[in-house]
Amino acid sequence: MEKVTGIGGFFFRAKDPKGLAKWYNDHLGVSLVPSGAGDEPWHQEAGPTAFSPSKETTDYFGDMSKVWMLNFRVRNMDAMVAQLKGAGITVGEVQDYPPVGRFTRIHDPEGNPIELWEPGK
Repeated sequence: MEKVTGIGGFFFRAKDPKGLAKWYNDHLGVSLVPSGAGDEPWHQEAGPTAFSPSKETTDYFGDMSKVWMLNFRVRNMDAMVAQLKGAGITVGEVQDYPPVGRFTRIHDPEGNPIELWEPGK
């Protein structure tokens, strides 16, 4: 069976698409979609990706009006947390789940949940 090789894009509605794209670029390093010749898209590093549909009644995402949550892998959770806090972004408590890794939560400016994951060693 032929299989997909990874996530090629993530498309969603936003109140301020340009401002939100800039926030992801400025604080998480997710490059903007190329708009001209010579622009480079964001390139993910190879690694595990979770694909996990959840019950529509789950409270895992927090706000019940949110129907998705991004999970981004990070190399160094402590450095990322310090960087985000330095930018005035509220960061949840970092939780350890050996051997899976370390997790924390943030929210983008429109209240969408983002989980950060430093995979276990």
